[in-house]
Amino acid sequence: MAELKTAVRYFSKSGNTKKIAEAIADAAGCESKSIPEPITGEVDILFLGASVYWGGVASEVKDYIPSINKNKIGKVVIFSTSALAQRAFPSIKKLLQKQGITVDEDNFYCRGQGLGLHKSHPDNEDLAAAAKFAKDKLKG
Repeated sequence: MAELKTAVRYFSKSGNTKKIAEAIADAAGCESKSIPEPITGEVDILFLGASVYWGGVASEVKDYIPSINKNKIGKVVIFSTSALAQRAFPSIKKLLQKQGITVDEDNFYCRGQGLGLHKSHPDNEDLAAAAKFAKDKLKG
C-alpha cells in the first residue's frame, strides 16, 4: 500500500491548536504549517485545525477555506480546540463541503486552556490522543 501524502494547516492565537497540529504532523510524518500557508502539490489527507473563539470559528480559517483547491485534496480531517464549546466541526465541514471538498466524518477536539479554564491543556495525554487520531486516520 502506498504511503498517504498528508499536510497539516492550522490557525492558533493562543498556541493550543498549534500544539495539537504539531502532534498530528509528527504522527503523519509531515510538517505543520500555519494558515495561510498554501497547499503545494496534491495531498490525500489535509488535517485542518481551527480554534473556536466566543462560540465561532476564527475568521482566518473561514477566509482560508476558499483558497483550498478541491482538485488537490483527497479529503479534509478537521481538528479543533476551544476553552468552552465544541463548535468548529459542523461549521467548518459546511464551509468545506460548499467548496466541493470531501470532509471526513470524524474530527478531533481538545479542550484548550483559556479564560482561566482547563489549565495546562492541551497536555501530554491530549497530544498523545491527537497523534493516535492521526495514525488511525492514516490507516483508513
